[in-house]
Amino acid sequence: MKLWVNGELRDADDARISVLDHGLTVGDGVFETLRTDRGTPFALTLHLERLTRSARGLGLPEPDHDEIRRACAAVLAANPLERGRLRVTYTGGLSPLGSDRGDAGPTLIVAVGETPRRPDTTAVITVPWTRNERGAVAGLKTTSYAENVVALARAAERGASEALFANTVGRLCEGTGSNVFVVLDGELHTPPVSSGCLAGITRALTVEWTGARETELPFDVLDRADEVFLTSSLRDVQAVHRVDGRELAGAPGPVTTKAMRIFEERAAADSDPKAAPAG
Repeated sequence: MKLWVNGELRDADDARISVLDHGLTVGDGVFETLRTDRGTPFALTLHLERLTRSARGLGLPEPDHDEIRRACAAVLAANPLERGRLRVTYTGGLSPLGSDRGDAGPTLIVAVGETPRRPDTTAVITVPWTRNERGAVAGLKTTSYAENVVALARAAERGASEALFANTVGRLCEGTGSNVFVVLDGELHTPPVSSGCLAGITRALTVEWTGARETELPFDVLDRADEVFLTSSLRDVQAVHRVDGRELAGAPGPVTTKAMRIFEERAAADSDPKAAPAG
């Protein structure tokens, strides 16, 4: 495998960054994950725009989109895969120990790995921890993922692939790496970005393409929703057949099935959509 590290392709065994990189010592970094099909990344423009928003939110220099596009192209050419998980990581770079950032400039890493197509349905759990919708990094896709690691490990222990969070005021928010949609009386809803959830690229496209409503929802809506599905770059639209101990018979239901079909058709027609609602 070859990776892009700070301006050049390197073999995985030789790819190195400093142990004092701020992304490693304090999680001072942002990232994007993209699905690729036969070497073509999906929605690269939208992902680069969000990477820039996240970098601005942390006070990092704005990433060079042209450089990242070159890096992505080089990595994908060097690692031909049928279906891949492309990861762009952008950190504060070499810095002193502690929270103060150094002046060496940012670190850019691009890597890709093979990933299977997700199952059509999955199980999720809810967790007692909350997202802080008023936090300094709310809505930013940062490399500080320890909370997600803990929640996802709990989900795996319970035979699920995702864990869902409420925010601090008891509203439905998001998963560890996904956005959540629910169907109530035939209408499709998803939490607004003001809930503290990440402004997911797949989420935004799903809202645009299906007409889903952005609605503040109580966390216990999961106890009565007719259908539930997740969206993310690697899941696309994935139905939920179990929430905690509650089985959703017949998943994917009709609304979810339609959303899955619409997303698949629209994504196949345009691998780099340029417009989506901000949420």
